[in-house]
Parts: sequence; structure tokens; C-alpha cells
Amino acid sequence: MPYIAIVVAALAIGIEQLLQVQYGVTGVIAFVTLAIGIKAKNSVIGGIGAVILVMLLAQSG
Repeated sequence: MPYIAIVVAALAIGIEQLLQVQYGVTGVIAFVTLAIGIKAKNSVIGGIGAVILVMLLAQSG
């Protein structure tokens, strides 16, 4: 069980660093907001984070 937590934490840090390099602070804020919304099972907060991420992805493409 602790190995899974370490792998998930490493993956989250990797994704966060990739977002910060690619999309700046806004990408990290959107990712954290989405993660908090999912963890808290709050669809409004998760939706806000998801919308920000989608807007960033649509803007770059």
C-alpha cells in the first residue's frame, strides 16, 4: 500500500511540473483545483478546475 501512495505522489508531482512548464502558474492552479474537487467530491470546484484546464489546452492548440 505505501508503494502505491509513493507512485501516485510522484505521478502527481510530475504532472504538476509538466503543467507548470507548459502552461505556467495557471495550469498548476487549475490542476490543484481539479484535484481538490475530486478529493472532496465537490463537482463545482472540480468543474472549475476542469474548465480552466480545457481553456488552456484549447488556447495552445
